[in-house]
Amino acid sequence: MLRISKEDALLWFRFFSSLPEGESLLPRQQELAGAVFMQLEDAANARFDRLIKEIKDLKSLDGRTYYTGPDDRFPAGCRSCLLGTGLSAVRRTNRCDAACPFCYDYGVLDQIPPIGEGLWEIGGTRFYERDLPMLLSIQKNPTGIAYVYLEPFMEIEKYYGVVRFFHDRHVHQHLYTNGLKADRESLKALGESGLDEIRFNLGASKVSDRVIENIRLAKEYIPQVGIETPMTPEFYALFQEKKERILDTGLDFINCAELHLNENNLVNYLGESLYACHMGYISPVWSREYSLRLMAQSVRENWGIVVHDCSNMTKFARDLNLKAKEGGWFGASTYAAEFDQMPYGAFLPALQDDSLPFVEEAPLPEGYRPGDIVL
Repeated sequence: MLRISKEDALLWFRFFSSLPEGESLLPRQQELAGAVFMQLEDAANARFDRLIKEIKDLKSLDGRTYYTGPDDRFPAGCRSCLLGTGLSAVRRTNRCDAACPFCYDYGVLDQIPPIGEGLWEIGGTRFYERDLPMLLSIQKNPTGIAYVYLEPFMEIEKYYGVVRFFHDRHVHQHLYTNGLKADRESLKALGESGLDEIRFNLGASKVSDRVIENIRLAKEYIPQVGIETPMTPEFYALFQEKKERILDTGLDFINCAELHLNENNLVNYLGESLYACHMGYISPVWSREYSLRLMAQSVRENWGIVVHDCSNMTKFARDLNLKAKEGGWFGASTYAAEFDQMPYGAFLPALQDDSLPFVEEAPLPEGYRPGDIVL
């Protein structure tokens, strides 16, 4: 095992980041890159483990994710995602009324193609609403579906009929929203149509008072109401300022999503200490740290709600579960980095970060040292 030192890792990643775009690493160079990613992941996990040890009454969902709080408030949509037939995305709206730095479509929101007039995308296939009875006559009901992409409340009136259809067939449904366009009328209509769960990306509105009020309103009409937002320093600070008002809404859960990066939003986090989980999702180290701090706080202060560590490892378990339910081969998963080529230069700040020491280091063997001709 190559327990590369941080000094050598920095030298090699400087070299890798200087290579022409599209140039692949040679086999021994790939070994070196893999060794660096392992060291960074171990360093990040060491920091996470210290925080995990501080959380009292930490719970696990069959070893697939961590959470705190009452079991009956754990979101059913997450149970479907991690234990059932996975996260079945239903897409319709290609527009959004926000532009968040953590958004996977940052900078290209005006280039997102429409699904098609009157159409819904389910499982990568386009359906009219009139096609849904045929779909469920052919395929088994999913344990749950999620309305995503991009902001459903841009045209929420088009969703009621589809929500009612799946409700009548006992399919659990949850919906993601930034909450800016929600109001009492639309939230009530969703509840009356049979929506089971709604998740507010409170970070998208910079913890807006208006959205906090919409969380309270949603709780009057929809059985499970929560927050799901990427954990950033900005969100964490704003949450603390408005914590009491947020908790007074009566919400059931907070899903602390570990922020992961793609080619669109990476530019907003250059200079941060990043790591790659299983050489897949790339995240700032601080993102999961904020999740774990919030979980520990929820127990200390007895919030009485679920706070869920929706981490990269949770996403890893999600994909394994989904592939298994689909009959995939042993170990099959679609979990992977969302880059055509690893952005080696983006990891240089982590390799220069003294607060992120490697857990164990050893000299490189001959043939792998800087200055050697590595093939």
